[in-house]
Amino acid sequence: MASSFLRISPLPPLKTLAKPCHFSSLTPPLPPSLKTPIQKTHLPHLTTTRMSYNPTPATDRLISAVAYTLPFFNSLQYGRFLFTQYPSLGILFDPLIPLLSLYRSVPYASFVAFFGLYLGVVRNPSFSHYVRFNSMQAVTLDVLLVIPLLLARIFNPGRSGLGFKLMVWGHNAVFLFSCFCFVYGLVSSVLGKTPYLPFVGEAAGRQI
Repeated sequence: MASSFLRISPLPPLKTLAKPCHFSSLTPPLPPSLKTPIQKTHLPHLTTTRMSYNPTPATDRLISAVAYTLPFFNSLQYGRFLFTQYPSLGILFDPLIPLLSLYRSVPYASFVAFFGLYLGVVRNPSFSHYVRFNSMQAVTLDVLLVIPLLLARIFNPGRSGLGFKLMVWGHNAVFLFSCFCFVYGLVSSVLGKTPYLPFVGEAAGRQI
């Protein structure tokens, strides 16, 4: 009986278990561009460039500053009309009287200083371009200062009249221009900068 019962009621078949659900199967596939590994970009090293600062040597500044005293001393003769008309103006030039007296005490000091500056400095390649250019400007300015004297001797304007007034105005203009060039050249040389004198710098640059 028991055996027949076992034969009549067979065991039901086991249900297949459901496959486990993985989250990877639920998420959509990534595009190919995102599957590639991210490459590390190496930033270029920032190199700091140091500016090369080459100051003008003190000897070059000194020689350039002294060179501009040559045309300035030779131009003081053009200021005699201004000194006569404005006596207080001469007070500004009183400190230069000892140097001017020493300069004029040397025979042919103007010619010696001119050729010494031109042959010894301008045409000397051992000096720097800075010194030679400033010296050439001083020499060129000194040559230009001779032109008003030559014109006054040629035309001989006399002591009165329109010609004399023109000569006075011309002398005053030359003196003021030479003072400007002296101060500008002196200050620029002390600071180590290159001055370019009007009507002179271009002519001096062609000679270097």
